[in-house]
Amino acid sequence: MTGSIFAEDYGRLIVQGADQPGIVSRVSSVLAEHDANVVALDQSTSDPAGGRFFQRTVFHLPDLPVRLDELNQAFEEKLVDDLGLTYRLVEAKRRKRVAIMVSKTDHCMLDLLWRQRRGELHITIPMVISNHPDLGDDVRQFGISFFHVPVEANKKAIAEKEHLNLLKGNVDLVVLARYMQIISGEFLDEVGVPVINIHHSFLPAFMGAGPYQRAKERGVKLVGATAHYVTEDLDEGPIIEQDVIRVSHRESTRDLQRKGADVERLVLSRAVSWHCDDRVIRDGNTTVVF
Repeated sequence: MTGSIFAEDYGRLIVQGADQPGIVSRVSSVLAEHDANVVALDQSTSDPAGGRFFQRTVFHLPDLPVRLDELNQAFEEKLVDDLGLTYRLVEAKRRKRVAIMVSKTDHCMLDLLWRQRRGELHITIPMVISNHPDLGDDVRQFGISFFHVPVEANKKAIAEKEHLNLLKGNVDLVVLARYMQIISGEFLDEVGVPVINIHHSFLPAFMGAGPYQRAKERGVKLVGATAHYVTEDLDEGPIIEQDVIRVSHRESTRDLQRKGADVERLVLSRAVSWHCDDRVIRDGNTTVVF
């Protein structure tokens, strides 16, 4: 395939629903009827007899922006009305706007800012929000707005209201890059976009403060990280990506922390990239990642 899949006139179609005969054929027929050329296609089913079906299609169609309405109309008829499926149709060139929330730990935030500046992440980061002022200068060096919103004891609702004023209608995704505050169900209901979190993979064995010290004391042999969508159930949302590295008794607690930070950076950047490239399909409390 020539050209970039983020260039003009490339689109992405995400389809999911009850598995049944004819879905792939129906998608291909609609695209062919509108002179679109399929350049990549991934599909999966949880069970061919009564399971759930998932498909991600990348296609090229000249003058796509002006033809989106007619494509949407065709897919609404052929996929929704006829087959009872759901779908999303997006322009691949459109960068998703991603807000970062962070506390004092900077490694995940800086990694995302750096990858965005280098073009490794096809996203726009319009703002970073923090409950501490410490990282403001680091963020501003990237030309990105930094907002300090303190979270005082028993006044979290006030802080979350200010967060919502900044976020609602302005971003497509919120990333908690080591934001050390629990997000309320009310915030998740109001913000209107997905929220991704990153944390170490010691859970649930070493919850709370000082997990690496306690891991060292227990002789942990693997250090890892998990990126997942945030739900009202703390750290139990659908998992997007995980990774681990092996460690030994020779590593100090500081070594474990450093290696853990390395894994967290990689796992979070993959999760954000895959989400923003429409590779992740949520299905209940699980995900399909193409």
